Amino acid sequence: MREPSASPGVGSPTARAAAPALLAYAGVRATGLLILVIWAAVEDRSPYTLLTARWDSLWYARIAEGGYGYQVVLEDGGVHSDLAFFPLLPVLERAIAAVTPLGPGDAGLLVSQVAAVAAAWGIYAVTALVTRRRSAGVLLAALWGAYPTAFVQSMAYTETLFTALAAWALYAVLTGRWVWAGSLALAAGLTRPSGAAVVAAVWLPAALQVWRARRASPRLLLGVALAPLGWLGYVVYVGVRRGGPFGYFEVQGEWGNGFDGGVALLGFVWENLTTNVVGGVGLAAALALVGWLLWLLVRERWPLALLVYTGVVVATSLVGSGYFGSRPRLMMPAFALLLPATLALLRLSPRWRALVVALAALASGCYGALTLLGPGPP
Repeated sequence: MREPSASPGVGSPTARAAAPALLAYAGVRATGLLILVIWAAVEDRSPYTLLTARWDSLWYARIAEGGYGYQVVLEDGGVHSDLAFFPLLPVLERAIAAVTPLGPGDAGLLVSQVAAVAAAWGIYAVTALVTRRRSAGVLLAALWGAYPTAFVQSMAYTETLFTALAAWALYAVLTGRWVWAGSLALAAGLTRPSGAAVVAAVWLPAALQVWRARRASPRLLLGVALAPLGWLGYVVYVGVRRGGPFGYFEVQGEWGNGFDGGVALLGFVWENLTTNVVGGVGLAAALALVGWLLWLLVRERWPLALLVYTGVVVATSLVGSGYFGSRPRLMMPAFALLLPATLALLRLSPRWRALVVALAALASGCYGALTLLGPGPP
């Protein structure tokens, strides 16, 4: 595995060092928001409502207002319970609403935007450290802002909060700050189901270090012990609420989000190939691209924490049986998938790099506006 640089000039993620990355990210996201505002004005829609009061953001705001216990009974008798949603975002929404004039929806938007900056900063820090190039960190942060479903980064969703916690947890692992790594993994585990990926990214490198050194420091052991408490704690909480150890997974099953090892995904691809050849081929090509990017990361022997985190996020995004339109969004926190493209673009001149990022920002903004103004959900 590649060892991250110990050089303070590259590896130190100060605000001054990260400023170009944060500015690039902000510019990309501002482009997407501007496109949304203009498009929404043409259709006489409110961009504010689109970003704060649709789909999952409504569930989080409702939990913030009244706690857990709300459920929707569907026409076919199925039940959607708010226990499917992890608690950190609604807790933050409730806390902010308690001390400011903001309502839960506005508080969620505030959390999302602050976390977006923290996520871009963490992405810069990790990328600059593992590549030993600040320019790579700047470029990858900008590309993450231009991800096809990056419009979610501007919504009252958990994507930016989770990515910020995950990125800084990875940075902590890579720099040997085990207590910080475990604490951030704990918080990520309270944010969304893929928090398990951050736990794995702490545990496996820790185990490798212990095996190599034949000893474990108290700080490493504390970090390892802290890491799973958030994710496991919420799963246990739902189990108690539901009266059984598998209560959380039952709740997810009621939402249609059971884990089947990818059987439903393969069926979805086959159905598209047999009914809509163009769409099916495009879907198969997209999955092949994800597989190829993962293979490139493994081939280049990036640090174990980064590989484990990326692989688990991708795997958990693909092996469920839920709504397939959400899969790209669920994979968005796996920012290392953009590493091969980042390194390839760094071979170009700065002018061509800027052009590629600008075109990606425009394409992402148009796709985001089309999705948000359409039936969704993302």
